[in-house]
Amino acid sequence: MQFHHHGYVSHDPRVLPAEGTGLDRPDDLPDEVDVLIVGSGPAGMLLAAQMSQFPSVVTRIIEKRDGRLVLGQADGIQPRSVETFQAFGFAPRIVAEAYNIGWMNFWGPDPEHPENIVRTSRTEDYGLKISEFPHLIVNQARVLDYFAEAALNGPGRIVPDYGVEFTGLTVHETGEHPVEVRVNDHGTERTIRAKYVAGCDGARSGVREAIGRKHVGVMAAHAWGVMDALVNTDFPDWRIKCAINAEAGNILHIPREGGYLSRMYIDLGEVAEGDNHQVRSTPLETVIRRANEILHPYAIDVKEVAWHSVYEVGHRVTDGFDDALDADRHPRVFLTGDACHTHSAKAGQGMNVSMQDGFNLGWKLGHVLTGRAPQELLSTYAAERRPVAQQLIDFDREWSSLMARKPEEISDPQDLATYYLATAEFPSGFMTQYGPSMIIDGSSRQELAAGFPLGKRFKSAEVTRVGDGNVVHLGHHAKADGRWRVYAFADADAVKLSSWAESVEPLFARYTPKDGDVDAVFDVKAIYQQRFDEREFTDAPALFRPQTGPYGLTDWEKIYSAAPTVWCHDDIFEARELSRDGVVVVVRPDQYVAAILPLDDVDELAAFFEGNLLPAS
Repeated sequence: MQFHHHGYVSHDPRVLPAEGTGLDRPDDLPDEVDVLIVGSGPAGMLLAAQMSQFPSVVTRIIEKRDGRLVLGQADGIQPRSVETFQAFGFAPRIVAEAYNIGWMNFWGPDPEHPENIVRTSRTEDYGLKISEFPHLIVNQARVLDYFAEAALNGPGRIVPDYGVEFTGLTVHETGEHPVEVRVNDHGTERTIRAKYVAGCDGARSGVREAIGRKHVGVMAAHAWGVMDALVNTDFPDWRIKCAINAEAGNILHIPREGGYLSRMYIDLGEVAEGDNHQVRSTPLETVIRRANEILHPYAIDVKEVAWHSVYEVGHRVTDGFDDALDADRHPRVFLTGDACHTHSAKAGQGMNVSMQDGFNLGWKLGHVLTGRAPQELLSTYAAERRPVAQQLIDFDREWSSLMARKPEEISDPQDLATYYLATAEFPSGFMTQYGPSMIIDGSSRQELAAGFPLGKRFKSAEVTRVGDGNVVHLGHHAKADGRWRVYAFADADAVKLSSWAESVEPLFARYTPKDGDVDAVFDVKAIYQQRFDEREFTDAPALFRPQTGPYGLTDWEKIYSAAPTVWCHDDIFEARELSRDGVVVVVRPDQYVAAILPLDDVDELAAFFEGNLLPAS
């Protein structure tokens, strides 16, 4: 990580200097804010951490609970989420704490004694097969803790306002703060005025109701019990993720962090017509008994249940993700996470997709409120995230149906394992692909960088840093700081690259604040085709050697080499199918590929940014 460029730092460098609203931040909730986040779940806390990187924006997050979440319901962390944690600076710590899913085993009825279960297959998990990041299990409460730390340590010093309950809102047509939000602040009814509101308040969202949006979908007539339990057992796969299909029902078994705790989703069968949700009152003892019936001939001796619940599978998507009911109106209120999509928990998607909602929205709010981008940018949130939610519902409906089958409905005992691996890219979070818009250049030259699909997240690869010869992942240097990334992959002799660098300096300067660092908006990097020891750092164009901070110190971490060395075995040009004539890859602040352009067409790059950014004032 980089620090000291604003002066010597002796404390934890992860704690950034307070700026703007982070200086003398008032303890009490103010009457006027720029952004009001309602709810401190995964989407809300990520959004707060992102907005802390925009300290000139007044952001507050309210939560009706009295304090931090103690025990979260969600626990599955997909590789795309770990990639996001890397951008927020805490991936290594949460990986060390979490349970790493290395395998998924499948169990079914013993053909000779069908009342018993037997292991039918062992399957490697998809996480590290398709990403450098693992597939994890960790308590949602700990994920929120890490994002809370990132929000507090950011320049904006954002902390949740606990004990404040949302009670309603009205969006006015005029006014600098047109959203009138009614809250109960520790027993006192108050009104807060906001420019924008993010409803991150869960499946029973009051914000959703206030803007007249509706959940569309149905509840499936199937119930599941779920429990986090500490047990003694003779079941041999207790510390391996398992899908268990038995004559008595089904179990999805997921080991939890810490080495002892595990979660079980236990099939409670079809819900009777007219049940009116009475199944949700099923006693814990019944859920445990059911689990033992399914596990036969094995058994669990439950010592403690940390949390349990009973739910009916539901698949719903809200009819709109913001309050813009017609195309002529700019949105002011946004819905994220469970407020706009709900589904079963068994595919491990809820928290993951919710966090990507927050990541998508956060930098856009920051850009608009700091004058970097026009207000039209905010309309891309709903346009991009609602199709993703629908894809999630479709996937979860199929996975839930497969999990709930009876043995006699299964013709091939291996088909669940086959489906699990064949669809891995979707649950891992890597299938999301945004279509052309003001921030996805539809005229991009995809053939110049086939391994960086337009609209998909930037898939990192190893390169060698020219300044010190260290091997690093190119994408891991991209932090969630609201900046655009521009990767300039050089032509063979770097002649085009040098010309490109000289030509684009005025373009980038047009959008960079006069009082900001030269790379405050654009983080521009060069990747040469030669070995690192065949390039001299000081020979590179000045664009890639910016001088930042009050001392104007040279940044030594923007110039890289692609050629393999004893430490770096891959060539990113080959790994990502990049043109040897050079190519420019533009990546959004939320890590999605926005444009792919040739080195000799600066006008097209200028036109792209002209469509989504405003000149610096």
